[in-house]
Amino acid sequence: MAGKTLVLAVSVSLVLAAAAGVALAKEPVNQSALGGIAIRGIDPVAYFTDGKPAKGNKKFEVERNGAKWRFVSAGHQDLFKADPEKYAPQYGGYCAWAVSQGYTAGIDPQAWRIVDGKLYLNYSLEVQATWETDIPGFIRLADGNYPGIVAGKRSEARS
Repeated sequence: MAGKTLVLAVSVSLVLAAAAGVALAKEPVNQSALGGIAIRGIDPVAYFTDGKPAKGNKKFEVERNGAKWRFVSAGHQDLFKADPEKYAPQYGGYCAWAVSQGYTAGIDPQAWRIVDGKLYLNYSLEVQATWETDIPGFIRLADGNYPGIVAGKRSEARS
């Protein structure tokens, strides 16, 4: 009986916390639930070198920030290892516009843009069109929101 009461109390606490708007911490990298593959297995270096997304290969994999990053070649893998900050997408590969609004969302590998040498991904081409209406403003908001999102703190996003 005591076990059931404890389970009920924990369940009620979780519901009340959610209702109160307590945010749960997010993984620092957008990754698959199974296997922990970053950004849907897309090679982040390819956006810079080939000007388009490319599916990475399991043979060329690097672990970083709790996720597995895949690359199309050993050359791309080496570039990433030498300077991961240059090639890793901003906000852990979550949708840049969503982060600017205070939450995370997945990505469509086709919805991307390099701005000032940094890779930004978006949820969809439609969301990307919205993001492109004020890229500097949305980047400013997302830069402020992302640390709190990863830490599980409620954001103060404003548009």
